[in-house]
Amino acid sequence: MKLLLTSSALALAAMTTGAMAQDATACLITKTDTNPFFVKMREGATEAANAAGINLLTYAGAIDGDVEAQVAAVETCIAAGAAGILITPSDSRALAPVVTQAREAGILVIALDTPFEPAETADATFATDNFVAGQLIGQWAAATMGDTSGARIALLDLNASEISVDYLRDNGFLQGFGVDIMDPTDIGDETDERIVGNDVTNGNEEGGRTAMENLLQLDPGVNVVYTINEPAAAGAYEALRAFGLEEQAIIVSVDGGCPGVQNVAEGIIGATSMQFPLRMAAMGIDAIIAFAADGTRPENTPGLDFFNTGVTLVTDHPVEGIDSITSQEALSLCWG
Repeated sequence: MKLLLTSSALALAAMTTGAMAQDATACLITKTDTNPFFVKMREGATEAANAAGINLLTYAGAIDGDVEAQVAAVETCIAAGAAGILITPSDSRALAPVVTQAREAGILVIALDTPFEPAETADATFATDNFVAGQLIGQWAAATMGDTSGARIALLDLNASEISVDYLRDNGFLQGFGVDIMDPTDIGDETDERIVGNDVTNGNEEGGRTAMENLLQLDPGVNVVYTINEPAAAGAYEALRAFGLEEQAIIVSVDGGCPGVQNVAEGIIGATSMQFPLRMAAMGIDAIIAFAADGTRPENTPGLDFFNTGVTLVTDHPVEGIDSITSQEALSLCWG
């Protein structure tokens, strides 16, 4: 696939086109500038842009879900004449009109991490297979528990918008754990009596703590905790510890940041699905360089409506039949 050209080859192609590629501007728009995942994504994009000699403009929302800030950022990038925009959409539906406007202006738009709905809203998506990421931790949690009939499951999601990354991870986890999911694009419609409930975290530690406290009030017997990401998992653990219940529950998550991997090593998180933001960002910059050079557009992974950047299960308690790496191995691959 064209997308698998090396960074050096793409940079050389850009140089041979003269000023067109050298003077190109790219934009990176993330959900926040505080989550380690997006911090590392920005670092990866900045490094790739500097190496290629293109101008990179970066923007972020104040919090996860700050659609207005992302809309304003896209509009700024259009006005700046950007060749391409990399964006992790805070709302995979609400941002569609302004993204369409950018594409109509001749700008290559690539979603990172979170697919738009529909995926064709952007020219391409570079992302973890978020459903598989959820499945892996769900399968691990079920295998670790053994008899899951007594499971009391708390689900700590992102926010009320129920964007694609949110429902994909949540439903992937449930399916992996053995729960019959209903609408795969909805959160919280399952009828399985093992589910205590869902709450939102905004993807941060404080939100994770509050959501866990709320769900413990519904059922202090919670023994399986799914979290949208590792900051939320850290908050959930603090809430459990405050009630003296930290040994009661298995906590699983998605990210693969160094703080989260360290939490796996310390037994705070039982397992996490590692994704690769540096890879997403660098590939995004490479794609913009190729587009600025000769109009080349990225291609999807065969059979998918996005390019799969990979996912790896991290746990220090492996189970038979599920490939994983240890926290020690993951520390050489993590970010943040």
